[in-house]
Amino acid sequence: MSDVRILLLTGSTRAASTNTALLRAAAEVAPEDVRATLWAGLTELPHFDPDDDVDPLPAPVARMRAAIAQADAVLVCTPEYAGALPGSFKNLLDWTVGGTETSGKPFGWVNASGRPGGATGAHEELRTVLSYTDARLVDAACVAVPVHRADVVDGVAVDRDARAALVVVLAALVDAVR
Repeated sequence: MSDVRILLLTGSTRAASTNTALLRAAAEVAPEDVRATLWAGLTELPHFDPDDDVDPLPAPVARMRAAIAQADAVLVCTPEYAGALPGSFKNLLDWTVGGTETSGKPFGWVNASGRPGGATGAHEELRTVLSYTDARLVDAACVAVPVHRADVVDGVAVDRDARAALVVVLAALVDAVR
């Protein structure tokens, strides 16, 4: 079988994000037969407007949807703001509701928060939104992988336990694909 393509979606726009650092680590620890690619266009997406969700789509939206469509699975890592998904990431998800790219596609999420119960609200909301897009949430790929700022070097999470947990998450997504 060919390589499994896993798209890594960060819900953070912060330059020094621990969420993005965790996804960069996932790309580094991915097995040889897995191409894990971080998508970096979150801030380019226009505000969702149902009137604009028609062909031709705004170019950033078309690129985002194409990235999801070309992936075999998706791994999300997002912070929680005020008990919910960050607005910019919810905006990304709103743009997926009108498409078919997520339908049946395996999705997982990792929680980088070091607080007990951190990002619970965001992940509950993520589960709800993904159910509307008919995505397939892989429970074994939905786990807390706490990362502290001290565990990030050059924008990548370096904690051994976190990286080992990512290997397990990626394997669960690969299993869901195959």
